Amino acid sequence: MNKSILTKREKEVFSLLIQNKSTREIAEKLNISEKTVRNHVSNAMQKLGVKGRAQAVVELIRLGEITL
Repeated sequence: MNKSILTKREKEVFSLLIQNKSTREIAEKLNISEKTVRNHVSNAMQKLGVKGRAQAVVELIRLGEITL
């Protein structure tokens, strides 16, 4: 399966999350609101069928969507 599960923006958000960036820092870096950051995280977690950010990160790494 070559098609990514996440949108480009959702991947960007999680790439910053694993760099220990806060919601506010991610919002500032991507020039979007904190609410939008949270929406991206929520959408990604829903797509992955996980309940938390940490679980989402583990699943994304397992799927090869992001790397540490």
